[in-house]
Amino acid sequence: MLEKCLGPQRARKFQRFLNHCKVTILCLFLTIIVLRGTIGAGKFGTPEQDFVDIRNRFTSRKLPESSHRILGEIHSTTTSTSSSRSDSSTSSTNNYNAFDINTILVDEEEEDKKRSLNEPYRLGPKISNWDEQRSKWLLENPNFPNFIRPEKPRVLLVTGSSPKPCENLVGDHYLLKSIKNKIDYCRLHGIEVFYNMALFDAEMAGFWAKLPLIRKLLLSHPEVEFLWWMDSDAMFTDMAFEVPWERYKDSNLVMHGWNEMVYDQKNWIGLNTGSFLLRNCQWSLDILDAWAPMGPKGKVRDEAGKVLTRELKDRPVFEADDQSAMVYLLAKEKEKWGDKVYLENGYYLHGYWGILVDRYEEMIENYHPGFGDHRWPLVTHFVGCKPCGKFGDYPVERCLKQMDRAFNFGDNQILQIYGFTHKSLVSRRVRRIRNETNNPLEVKDELGLLHPTFKAVEVSSSR
Repeated sequence: MLEKCLGPQRARKFQRFLNHCKVTILCLFLTIIVLRGTIGAGKFGTPEQDFVDIRNRFTSRKLPESSHRILGEIHSTTTSTSSSRSDSSTSSTNNYNAFDINTILVDEEEEDKKRSLNEPYRLGPKISNWDEQRSKWLLENPNFPNFIRPEKPRVLLVTGSSPKPCENLVGDHYLLKSIKNKIDYCRLHGIEVFYNMALFDAEMAGFWAKLPLIRKLLLSHPEVEFLWWMDSDAMFTDMAFEVPWERYKDSNLVMHGWNEMVYDQKNWIGLNTGSFLLRNCQWSLDILDAWAPMGPKGKVRDEAGKVLTRELKDRPVFEADDQSAMVYLLAKEKEKWGDKVYLENGYYLHGYWGILVDRYEEMIENYHPGFGDHRWPLVTHFVGCKPCGKFGDYPVERCLKQMDRAFNFGDNQILQIYGFTHKSLVSRRVRRIRNETNNPLEVKDELGLLHPTFKAVEVSSSR
């Protein structure tokens, strides 16, 4: 178009002019930008220096913005977290009394066992040669003798409690007192302790949970000659009394009870299974197998309870319990089991708390530890008190008060070794009864508690 209007030569000149103008304008624009940057910085320099300055200024401007953004995010997160904590303050608290323990105790669902009701319950595979297996093991492991001394068997005391917390605020505290009491006695008498909090068989919950546990411990501890089961609501109250083991050399099961009440009257309280001794032998495995079939919870236990109520004297109507089942088993099959069962009533392997606790002061005034009987009971058993449950057979205040008295009665015998005693049987506080001496090894305890075995032998021989 330009060539038609201006001619070829003039058109080329005009085109060069436009190109020069474009270059000039571009240079002018770049010059203005560079001059603004250098003037703003207060100095002049080479293009390379100017570029560095520009980059530094850009970076320095962006850093505060970046820092502000990061701090803003942190503040936002903190505010959000604080707000979340504030919002959840009703469910999360530092107050243990207000915290619901069930929020963290989540049990897996139990698998239903496919066992026919016509199929008898078994604790485990049938074992028929345990005596041979155990004898062989003891010969191969001489470092684990079943008798510590000729007259002193190796004993394992077994007790326990539910894997779940108690249903009330004080129950766990009394469980702690109870196991402390048992540990003290066992420490003095060279007895090992096993405290169980696992349910070995869901079918054998409640009264019967001890049976699978006892069987497993007998098989897992061939070095143990006697297993001593003791309920969690039973306490030792004679720390000096030594069980007369020689008396049971021909017996495999020792329970507190009376022959006439079990074999003649078939009275359901003719013996007590809250504290008993069981020898580690084939006979014991056999009687556990015979004892267990009434235990599975549900229809089996309910129907067995009806049989026990019908067959045993004065038994109330309720599901089958281990004590009634043992009375029924012994009364029904005396020829099979009776010769190896020793029903002890010469001392309190089990002592009913209702007839003992109120007499503690009288015992302190007139007797001393080491008798184990009505004069100073070996065991005080709080039958009917359920400190770990919601309801019991007796008023809660009465039970807890008497359990404190029993604990302090036994604990005094421990504290006296160290020169202290409780101010009273209802007090947690202690007082000093013996001053310190620079010859502590020459101090002998007045009650002979530093030598419980010697004291027990002395008292036993005097009977």
